Amino acid sequence: MTSIENEYQVTGMTCGHCEAAVRQEVDQIPGVESIRVSAQAGTLIVNSSTEIDDAQVVAAVEEAGYTAQRVR
Repeated sequence: MTSIENEYQVTGMTCGHCEAAVRQEVDQIPGVESIRVSAQAGTLIVNSSTEIDDAQVVAAVEEAGYTAQRVR
């Protein structure tokens, strides 16, 4: 099965703790297979087995205390 990759720009992250908080929230979304977060680059890359609603990802990032917008 092909993995679907979506990238988001995340604002407000400054450290590893920020990355962990975002990872923890996004990991709760059904279908998520892997997550790459970079506070330095301000990016979140989500790989999933099925299409995931962007609103779910944005809401999870907001729950962690940051803002996100889909890039690709």
